[in-house]
Amino acid sequence: MHSAFGQGETVSAVEKQYQGGKRAEMIARIIPNLFTMGNLFLGVIAMLLAFRDEPIYLSYAAIMVIIGMVLDGLDGRLARMLNAQSDFGKELDSLSDIVTFGVAPALIMYVVILQDMGWIGILLTGLFPICGALRLARFNSAVGGNTGYFVGLPITAAGGVLATLALYHQAFSSVYLVLSMLGLSYLMISNIKYPNFKKVGIPRSAYWVTPLIMVIVGVVAVRFPSQFPMIVFIPLVLYALYGVKKNVDRMVRKRRCEKTEEEVINS
Repeated sequence: MHSAFGQGETVSAVEKQYQGGKRAEMIARIIPNLFTMGNLFLGVIAMLLAFRDEPIYLSYAAIMVIIGMVLDGLDGRLARMLNAQSDFGKELDSLSDIVTFGVAPALIMYVVILQDMGWIGILLTGLFPICGALRLARFNSAVGGNTGYFVGLPITAAGGVLATLALYHQAFSSVYLVLSMLGLSYLMISNIKYPNFKKVGIPRSAYWVTPLIMVIVGVVAVRFPSQFPMIVFIPLVLYALYGVKKNVDRMVRKRRCEKTEEEVINS
């Protein structure tokens, strides 16, 4: 009897340990997806704020996109840290990115200038998220390859540039803004390589500061709604231009090598 009772206790302890492990695994899978869904939620809020069509609300709309960028940068890292990567999370992340960094920035730009351009404005508004969707589809369907860089400007960066650029429409002509929108759309579907900072490793011991970072970003955004987007705008533009510059440099080097080879052959 004593032996049977002891065996029952052992089985019960094993079951509890198993259930506890499954519960921990479930929580680990939920946490990154919560960040992803938060990103999606902010994209929807950004669109609602944009249609208020007032300067302060446009600033808040851009801020929602920027905070969405923070969440987008954290969800993948959290998934890797918690060993909770999944196809479900990957697809959810892409769908959220299309809304927050594709549709929302395009609608912000539409409210700012494109709504006065008739059908052309509507087509331009649709073009940007379409290029973003193509960029994400290519990324998701890619097999292997160098994970140290992205092929095409990431939709996160393109959407951040467009959303913040729309806030300063009074400082630029409509032609410049439209060309910028077209340029960003092209860069997303181009073969230009961009550094992949998402693969930069972060020590696990540093993840405890994640909530602190989010609080600081939120406080600065609320305290300085007009200036905060510009702080983010500058490095995003430099990132977009960096890829273009590196691509031009590669083309120049390739052309020089071809010219040198031709001279050697002709000589």
